[in-house]
Amino acid sequence: MTVQYNGKVLECAPGITVAEALKALLPEGHEKPLGAFCGGRVLELSSKLQKDCALSPITFRHEEGRRIYERSLRFILLMAVRRCYPDARVRIEHSIGFGLYLQLEGKRVVQGDAKLIEETMQEIVAANLPFVRTRWSSQQAIDYFNSLGWTDKAELLSYRQFDYFNIYECGGLAEYFYGAMLPATGDVPVFSVRYHPPGLILQMPAPNDPTVPAPYVSRPKHMATFFESNYWCQILGCRNAADLNRLIDRGELNEFIRVNEALHDKSLADIAEDILRMNARAIFLAGPSSSGKTTTANRLKVHLRVLGLKPVLISMDNFYRSRREIPLDEEGKPDLESLYALDTDLFRACIRSLLDGRETGMPIYDFSTGIRQDNVYSLRLGREEMLIVEGIHGLNPVLHEGFTPGEICKFYLSELTCLNLDDHNRIRTTDARLLRRIVRDYQFRGTTPEGTLAMWDSVRRGEEKWIFPYQEQADIVFNSALHYELPVLKTVAYPLLQGVKQDDPYYYMAIRLIKTLNYFRSAPDSALNEIPPLSILREFIGGNTFYS
Repeated sequence: MTVQYNGKVLECAPGITVAEALKALLPEGHEKPLGAFCGGRVLELSSKLQKDCALSPITFRHEEGRRIYERSLRFILLMAVRRCYPDARVRIEHSIGFGLYLQLEGKRVVQGDAKLIEETMQEIVAANLPFVRTRWSSQQAIDYFNSLGWTDKAELLSYRQFDYFNIYECGGLAEYFYGAMLPATGDVPVFSVRYHPPGLILQMPAPNDPTVPAPYVSRPKHMATFFESNYWCQILGCRNAADLNRLIDRGELNEFIRVNEALHDKSLADIAEDILRMNARAIFLAGPSSSGKTTTANRLKVHLRVLGLKPVLISMDNFYRSRREIPLDEEGKPDLESLYALDTDLFRACIRSLLDGRETGMPIYDFSTGIRQDNVYSLRLGREEMLIVEGIHGLNPVLHEGFTPGEICKFYLSELTCLNLDDHNRIRTTDARLLRRIVRDYQFRGTTPEGTLAMWDSVRRGEEKWIFPYQEQADIVFNSALHYELPVLKTVAYPLLQGVKQDDPYYYMAIRLIKTLNYFRSAPDSALNEIPPLSILREFIGGNTFYS
């Protein structure tokens, strides 16, 4: 049998593990692998190879490597909490920077808890206990998790029509993690635990230096938005996938949609009131890909009209440089995510001119030709008129130069889902946004799922560099997530993802999304008809009357 990597061939007997093969194939000094890609799938280091194949190592610098590390770290956390506080229930809430915010339900968290849990985790790492993967019958797994009081996981597994599940056992505890793990606790040495009342933050390694925990970055506005969304979860009675499936089974999804949309509308109405009190002349509305910027800008315009204002919408995209002038990324392709893909001087000059009440020649960018035309039409703001400027770079300080703080309101939105698969396994906001984008790109931009998956890494790099560092500078933060959206997106995205072939380099991403969607019932047609025409979700699934 042969195993290949980067032109090097290893002759070996069947049954060799991925870890053994990579040790023989990788050059000295190569960053430690956490898994491997093989035939479009993710393999664990402990997986045994039985036929000729080619491997590609997954390190911590790769998103998939960080996911493998995080799952393994979460298991160690659960073991430590169970040793320290047997009656406490762990709830992994969401990411915060390069860490995970979590709460211990049934226990008031104090400063000393972080130190005790971290020290216990370090003891578990030092013991180098193996994560043993075993096959349990479906009923055996459900009964076990019910016995622990993990009814959320037991109920979710009952929705899957499988005869068995691959369960991981370690140190007397068993868990199901929906993805690949590392071989042993000793492979997860870098982390820290930080007190963050009313919970804790489990800090991951730094992406650029996995040998040390990432520095903590305070994001109070980001956290406040998540706290508000968690409060919405309580109002809606829906925290995990099983809760949502139960609503669908009971025929209660329509009412759930109405309440969820009403909460969105109330939040935007309150934001409009805040903007009125701020007396800003321009709103710079920013957010990452597929956060719903365009629909949010239009809905905000409606709410501001109710308050007597007359907003004028402007898309920042019209200030893109012509394609031949756009800077190139590390792969030599036009970097559309870069701030400097925009003509920042022209942007500031036009907005300044408009706010000063002058008639201003405005540009239009033609994405089909990649050419910007200047002075296509003239615009002048009246006394009661204001601007809503929508684009991914709206929070970047470079675009604020020449404006006084009171003139502009910085508005940030993102899809910050608070719905988990179960208490221990969150749904990443980036996956939720990717599902939105796959559906929208296929239906309205003529892009295949394969095309969207292929560009996603570049989009994410741009967000990390140009958007996320500035989110705390926002005056207003809005969460565009809808708690019911995954069963709706599943109706379109699921068959598209199933069509991605195994030889596609991003097949593993399609499989990952399919696995997530497998845990949700599909929304019935009656529920789809309940989604209002101005819903943010309509921007992705169609039927939004703003664009008709």
